[in-house]
Amino acid sequence: MLSEQWPAELPVSRVRVARPTDRLDEVVAFYRDGVGLSVIGSFEGHAGYTGVLLGLPGIHYHLEFTHHENGSDCQAPSKDNLLVFYLHDRTAIERVAGRLGKMGYPSVPPENPYWSEHQAVTIEDPDGWRVVFMPINQPAK
Repeated sequence: MLSEQWPAELPVSRVRVARPTDRLDEVVAFYRDGVGLSVIGSFEGHAGYTGVLLGLPGIHYHLEFTHHENGSDCQAPSKDNLLVFYLHDRTAIERVAGRLGKMGYPSVPPENPYWSEHQAVTIEDPDGWRVVFMPINQPAK
């Protein structure tokens, strides 16, 4: 059974997943306009970095995308590096996939067949990192 509390010896108050990109505007549009996350913060000129934080207002799980003025290697290391969103509503998955498809990001076959077997939708972001939209009624393994 999954615990709903962080362990007492690990009193986490916030989680942020950060990665670089050389396509900051495209990546922000993908996650903001396509996925539907909100821009919850941004910064410029911090030691050569510009960045945007996306997430859900009031929720302490964020994505941070940064761009360094000198650039960086931003390609996904494999097709199985995933960001997975579990959604309660199959219709919501279809809406998100439809929005992203109209933006030029069609669904792609997953590397691991588990996701297809459970009716998930996989889409690559502008840097080739894969995002999976998984129906919550499917058990996580």
